[in-house]
This record gives sequence, C-alpha cells and structure tokens, in this order.
Amino acid sequence: MSSQPPGTGGKTGRLADVTETDPHLWLEDVTGDAALDWVRARNGETTGALTGTERFERLRDEVREVLDADDRIPYVRRRGEYLYNFWRDATHPRGLWRRTTLEEYRGPNPDWEVLVDVDALAEREGENWVWQGATVLRPGYRRCLVELSRGGADASVVREFDMDTREFVEDGFQLSEAKSTVSWIDADRIYVGTDSGDGSLTDSGYPRIIKEWRRGTPLSEATVVYEGKPDDVAVFGFHDPTEGYERDFVRRDLDFYHGDSYLRAPEGELIRVDVPQDAEIDVHREWLLISTRSPWQLGEVSYPAGALLATRFDEFMAGGRELTVLFEPDAHTSLEYHVWTRHHLILSTLSDVQSRMRVLTPGPDGWLSEPLAGVPEHSSADVMSTDPDHSDEYLLDISGFTEPSELRYGHIGAAVETLKRAPAFFEPDGMPVGQYLATSEDGTRIPYFVVGPGRTSGPTLLTGYGGFEVSLTPSYSGVVGRGWLARGGTYVVANIRGGGEYGPDWHTSAIKSNRRRVYQDFAAVAQDLVDRGITTPERLGIQGGSNGGLLMGVMLTRYPERFGAIVCQVPLLDMRRYHLLLAGASWMAEYGDPDVDSDWAYLREFSPYHNVQSGRSYPPILFVTSTRDDRVHPAHARKMVARMREHSYDVSYYENIEGGHGAAADNEQLAFKWALVFEFLWEKLGR
Repeated sequence: MSSQPPGTGGKTGRLADVTETDPHLWLEDVTGDAALDWVRARNGETTGALTGTERFERLRDEVREVLDADDRIPYVRRRGEYLYNFWRDATHPRGLWRRTTLEEYRGPNPDWEVLVDVDALAEREGENWVWQGATVLRPGYRRCLVELSRGGADASVVREFDMDTREFVEDGFQLSEAKSTVSWIDADRIYVGTDSGDGSLTDSGYPRIIKEWRRGTPLSEATVVYEGKPDDVAVFGFHDPTEGYERDFVRRDLDFYHGDSYLRAPEGELIRVDVPQDAEIDVHREWLLISTRSPWQLGEVSYPAGALLATRFDEFMAGGRELTVLFEPDAHTSLEYHVWTRHHLILSTLSDVQSRMRVLTPGPDGWLSEPLAGVPEHSSADVMSTDPDHSDEYLLDISGFTEPSELRYGHIGAAVETLKRAPAFFEPDGMPVGQYLATSEDGTRIPYFVVGPGRTSGPTLLTGYGGFEVSLTPSYSGVVGRGWLARGGTYVVANIRGGGEYGPDWHTSAIKSNRRRVYQDFAAVAQDLVDRGITTPERLGIQGGSNGGLLMGVMLTRYPERFGAIVCQVPLLDMRRYHLLLAGASWMAEYGDPDVDSDWAYLREFSPYHNVQSGRSYPPILFVTSTRDDRVHPAHARKMVARMREHSYDVSYYENIEGGHGAAADNEQLAFKWALVFEFLWEKLGR
C-alpha cells in the first residue's frame, strides 16, 4: 500500500473552505510565528510541571538505556550476500546503515561495514537528516536509492548511492524533498513519482503521475507511464527482476482499500489484473496470490473475505480462473500476512490473537502444508527476513509481553538455530499475562491482554488502536517494562474492532457509519477491567497515538468518567477538517467524507474537537505531537488544547520540533517523550 495510516502531502488545508466558526484556525499555520509562540508557551508549561524531578530523570535515563543498549538485537535484512542493519546508539544518535555477512553475524561482535553514517553526513551538510530507508537494485545489490528526511518527516530527499565505493553517486538519480516513490527498473532506469509542480500530486499529497526516468536525462523529459486522477490516493510503478520472470507493474490506489493493478507489457500497454478492487495481489515467479477483503463470487464459486488464493500468473492473465484456496478464515483464526522463500510460502496467522505459522509448498499433487519449525506455543512470532531470490532461509523473531526477543535462523526443512537473544530490561516475576473477553454494547466479545499484577492498589495503563486493519499482538517492550511494569503498573492491550485481529470483517464492521463500535469496544474493555477488580476508574490511564489518538479523544469526550488520565499522541481530533489537512483525504475510506451531509452526521457525533463541552468532569490529559509531523497535522492537537483551555480543563501539551509522525527524531528525543508520558501518568494515577 502506498499510503500510510494516519501520510503526507504538501498542503496545509484549504483555509478558504472554512467558515468563521473555528476560532483556532490560525493554529493550522504549522510554522507561523504566532502558532509557534503558542507552542513554545505550552511546552514551557508542560516541561516545567513534569520535568526536573528525580523520578522524571530516572524515567528518562532508564528508557534511554533501553533504546541505546549495545546488547539489543541488531535486526537485519538479507540483500544478496550481505545482511543489512540500521543502528542507533548513544554514540550514533542519527544512526549507521551498515552490513555484514551471516558468518560474522553469528558471532557476538560482528565486523560491520558502515555504508552511511547519518550523524557524520548531517554534520557535514548542516542538515538534521533522519534515515528513511534505501531501495537496493536487484540483482547485484551494488547501487541503491537512499531516502533522508529533514527532522523525521515523511517527505524525503532521494540520492543514488554506490555500495562498493560507499559514496553518493555524483550526477546520479536525485530528487528534492517530497513524498516520492522510487523503484529500480535496471541500472540506468527507475520508476519515479514525485512533486514536479501543479497537478503532479493527488489531493492526498502523494504522486499522481508515474514516469520512467533514464539516467543522464532530466526528469522533465522522463516518459509518462501512468496518470491517476486527483482524487486517487496514489499511483506507483515497480519492476520485478526475478530471472526468467521479469515483469513490470503499475498500481493505482483509488482509496485506502481499493485500487487497480496493471501488468505493463514490453511495448507499454497496461493490462489490468482482473481481481476485485479491494483485493491485494502478490506475484512470485510463476505464482499469483490473491488476498480477499470481501466475499468474491467467481462464476459459481464463492470465496470469503480474508481468504488467500493461488493460481499461475500467466494462466490467470490469459483468462484461466482455476484458484486454489491456501487459507480460509474461521471465527477464531485470520491471516496476518504471507512471505515467500525461494520454493515455499510462509503463512502467519492469528488464532485468538496468538501467532501460528505454517509452510506451504507447491507440488504436482497440490500444496503441502506443514508447521514452520522454530515457532513455540504461546509466543508471538514474526518473520523478519527471507531470501526469495536464492534460498529457503528465514529469520524469525520470537517474543512475548514478558519474554525478550530471540532471533532464530533456519532453512525450511532443516534445523533452526538461535542467532541472537535480546537482554531483559525488567524482571517478569509477579507479572502474569492473561487474556480476557469484554462484551461490547452490541454483544460482540472483545479480547484483551492484561500484563502485570492486575490489582487495584497499582495503576493500570490501557492502550488500543482500532483502525486500518492494524492488529495489536503480544510483544516485548523494554520501554513499557522499565517505565511502567517494573514500577508496579499493570499494562493492558485491547484488540478492538477496526483492527485486523480477526480478519477483514473485524475491520470493515467498524468503519465509517459504524465507527462508534470502535469506541464502544474500548469503553467495554475499560468497564470490564473495573468489573473484574483489576483496577478502578481513578487508577485507569489510557494511551494511544495517530488513529489511536482519535480513540483517546473520543474516550475523553464520551466516556470521561471511566478514566483517571489520558495520553493522546499525534492524534486526529478535528473530523470536520481532517480531509483538508495533509494526507487526510487518503483516509476517507476509513472515516467518511465530512463534506457529505450523511457522513458528517455521524462524524459530528464523535469528532472530539466538536464535542468538548463546558462543565464536564474530564480526566487530566496530555497531548504529544510534532511540528514536523507531515502525516497527521499538528493542528489537531493544538486546536483541541486551545479549546479545552477555554473551558479551564486540566490539559497539558508538548510538541517536539522534530520527529515526524513518531514525534522523535533520535533516541534522546524518544526517551524524553516517553519520560514525559510516564511521569504524567504516574503523577495523575500513582497517588
């Protein structure tokens, strides 16, 4: 998917479209003097109240130790003969992009070859560069397109880099700062979509035009491959260089969940892959995989939502419709993702939010299914890397709420070895993990995990997301462990509708006009925690970011009596104008269109900014965001705080100048942010 759950464009909102009923519209001017003066004043109030204490200093230092720990696992990705890693620590806060061999990686202290030292580059060029990744040319892996952002924004500059000389290529492919998409075709051509002036971006701020750009020619002369429409989310092109199966594709995203994929023929003709617009496809060698999001009637055969289907690509494009069902969901099990090795397909599924993995192997008698070796019961497992071009190796990360990560290496059909173990950052004794079910307003059973002592004498922190088919699964967090669990807190993760824990239906049942179900589910979990004696409303804090920040805003304005404190991070809050701010238009498939009267009727019911009322008993709330967040506009949080201040509510605000949607550009900033969050919660809930 080209877009991201609450991405950026270049616009700050159509101010002329707004009536004079919003007195805080001036706070949408991201870097305006008046707005930044207001931000600095609010930051000063918050840091003055929360920092400088012995507890805050300990929280910040302990979180920083977790983030900078030299013995944490350096996660890697296979590219050819090397394993690549991006690493930050106290000495290299902006990070190192580096590589090593598997044999070196097996040892306790691998010999890393540094390719890009972001700190040195930033100092040399006088820029606050933040690493955004690299697209490596296959096969050969000798050139790449490096993406760097200023301050951690989604928008980035693109520069060609030579992996052998470890230098940026003079007169190589380069793009100015924008929300660009790039993909190699061969050593002298790339697909590119970028901001090239009026009409080149969609309303969401992503590329609308895809071009084929040849080395040594100006971008203005690049060949146009495809033009989307302004109200599309994005378009992009990519090349599959697999030997013997070289193919080119163009993807058009109509909205966040619907689009068209095209095979680009050698002569330039675009041939649509004839699957439902809400289905996702994956092409590997001779195979086409189709993931359904809604029921698909194909002739006399019906395939359910959440199924994974397989067929031979060339036969399908020629009109054949023989499909093999590789996975079909049930009431308890959904497909989380799939990943290829050279000869096999790994399926990661969730069974009541617990990881299960299987290996599927195509053969003359169909697809053989077996468990994936190295996946223990009752743990969360995640495939970190495979080598689909050359081998059947896989890297598997195993962890749990109280079990530090363990990185395992295997080849399908062979023994599995443990490569790395992460350090333990807190003592898990006395921290049982339990899974419970709450009953939502419409009778739906909502699962949630409880970690920690689960007693009313200590505070409880509940988190959730509830959107964009994002699943929250058990995982180890040294930050939460140090800052919350080790200090006697209980930690709760709610698997509410809107996520993907039970497949597409779990998500689609709670979008647009049914959005209220997300909030009813979360409120039901909060009530269930009290009913079970795990906590009390006064001792229950909640925290969420992005779409989860919207969740926090709704909890504040609709269910304030159920909580003792709230942390709301990089949130959406003004649902009347969200589609006009940055990439908000790309999320209308999730929330609806506020310019349509019937959509605004239900959006108005839960839009936090429009539901702040005087005379309510709102719990204290901390808003955290970033000036450089070009995905969710910082004005959402700014305006909400301004409105709450008008009514003299207990509201705190902190806006980091850097960090993009993560609200922190390096580990120092991240440690400071988390220390603010924990200090606020302990101050409000720990009395």
